[in-house]
Amino acid sequence: MFEFIRTHQRLMQFLLLVLIVPPFAFFGIDGYKQFTEDTGALAKVAGHTITQQEYAQAQRDQMERQRDVARSLNVPFDAASLDTPAARAAVLDSLVNQRALTTYAVRRGVVITDDYLREFIAAIPALQEGGQFSKERYARLLAAQGLTAESFEMRLRQDLSLQALNKGVAETGFAPRAVQEAVARAQSEEREIQELVIRSDAFAGGVKLAPEAARAYYDANQAAFMQPAQARVEYVVLSVDAIAAGLTPPPEEVKAYYDQNAAKYRQEEQRQASHILVKAEPGADRSAARARAEELLKQARAPGADFAALAKKHSQDPISAAQGGSLGSFGRGAMVKAFEDAVFAMKPGAISDLVESEFGFHIIRLAAVTPAQVRSLDEVRGEIEKEWSRREAQKRFTEAAEGFTNIVYEQADSLKPAADKYKLKIATAGPFARTAPPKEVSHPRVLERLFADDAVKARRNTEAVEVAPGTLMSARVVDYAPQALRPFEAVSAAIVEQLTRKEAAALARKEGEARLAKLRETADAAGFGAAKTVSRSKPEGLSGEALRAVMAAPATKLPTVIGVPIGAGYALLRINKVSAGAAAEPARLSAIRLALDRAQAEGDFSAYLESVKAGAKVVVFKENLEKKSN
Repeated sequence: MFEFIRTHQRLMQFLLLVLIVPPFAFFGIDGYKQFTEDTGALAKVAGHTITQQEYAQAQRDQMERQRDVARSLNVPFDAASLDTPAARAAVLDSLVNQRALTTYAVRRGVVITDDYLREFIAAIPALQEGGQFSKERYARLLAAQGLTAESFEMRLRQDLSLQALNKGVAETGFAPRAVQEAVARAQSEEREIQELVIRSDAFAGGVKLAPEAARAYYDANQAAFMQPAQARVEYVVLSVDAIAAGLTPPPEEVKAYYDQNAAKYRQEEQRQASHILVKAEPGADRSAARARAEELLKQARAPGADFAALAKKHSQDPISAAQGGSLGSFGRGAMVKAFEDAVFAMKPGAISDLVESEFGFHIIRLAAVTPAQVRSLDEVRGEIEKEWSRREAQKRFTEAAEGFTNIVYEQADSLKPAADKYKLKIATAGPFARTAPPKEVSHPRVLERLFADDAVKARRNTEAVEVAPGTLMSARVVDYAPQALRPFEAVSAAIVEQLTRKEAAALARKEGEARLAKLRETADAAGFGAAKTVSRSKPEGLSGEALRAVMAAPATKLPTVIGVPIGAGYALLRINKVSAGAAAEPARLSAIRLALDRAQAEGDFSAYLESVKAGAKVVVFKENLEKKSN
């Protein structure tokens, strides 16, 4: 485990931060100033209510974050897992924690100044362009989140104040040195073992299921066989690129642009050269290097000399020497001045006199000269037209975006009017479940609106959603199949396979436990595999269950045999020898100390949070949360 921590410190820092800092940083505080009584409140903290609206927003935020995580890991996202009693209680608990800490911060006078807030926002990489804060990017972020600048900055100010409040607690936890050393010893302990696996698949052929077993399992677990709601949708995308594709620049503007940017299309003279370098340090006696270079110059100028072979053998520029001394093609400004002056004074095929530079002495051979040239208008017309169209499309996008937004809203029964006006293609996707959308319509805000009642029942267009900078999408449901129970016939084979595996595993375990009882009497090693040494950081192929059982087994009397169910069946493990192992390396000790300190800090933070909540007089209205879930 600590080897993983040592080699994945950034990942572990993130995971431990998630454990230490409560989820308040993930949720907005839209209702912070709502002090009025709400009969449908889900909780009351320090006299202030947590409303149904706050809870719904927090739940949506959590769903979008977890969907993004699932998408980044390329794994399915199960929205139903967030709509269980435990998941709903966790969301509410997070809001309670957030509200209690916010109230505590306000009462303690923890303030984020305007100057600090401005500096923090300006330093956010996603809001920068060319290293500078971009007002346009900031505006797009606010629009994508459906926030005003005031509400975003209020959230951020409160989150920063909470982080400042809790930083001291999170950084003070530490584990005693004795504990660190004990963990290090446990991590380095090694055990010599032999393994014998009784595989469950060997028993599958002997499993006889009752005739009605599959049907009984199906009837008792119908929730597991529900087919999620499926939607087939159509959508249109308005983007800068789409607008640009429909534009044709006037020829006179293309010509004017070409004339104004003539230097952009001029390619200066290029020279292709090779060299042999004899190194000499600046300021040192260079006479020996010069003598060596003069000797190589004579060889290079000798009739029939092979310049490339000489460079490979004698040049002290290892990169070009491997290429026969070739430096490729280059223009002025690419080489040191003395080298450049010599090259641009030579004729193709000539070999220079010795050229001295800060690197030493060069023997140069000029291979070819490519004269300066200007690319014609016809050669660059396509580039200019593309650049003009892109620039013009960016100018027109704002106006088009407003019109597109109005059309998909006002003529909500079809996407065709918007598609026709802006020459857009109506694309289709699906059928798909909300938890497994195709990439084209996977933006969280698009999915939220597609599966809303208005879109599903009335088949209305969604509003225009900004899915990327300079890109708007509107979609509509054209066919919808509600959640339904998959027929028994479609899943019966899978059920039989699952029940067979379960029964086979039970038979393997029964066989393993019987053999374990005999082995504990005889300690016979017959049938076991070759001996191997394992430790907590080096499992040597052991499954997690088997490794934990081996390292936890008493070692007072050896050899000893233990048994443990594993994924493949049942493992019998013979422990022959226990040794202390090598002393922990400094890096490992540091990783252990870091992990233990953070674990201690987590415990300290939990105690701190409970004390804050006790002072806030938290009341949770469970009956209202249960009503909301019905």
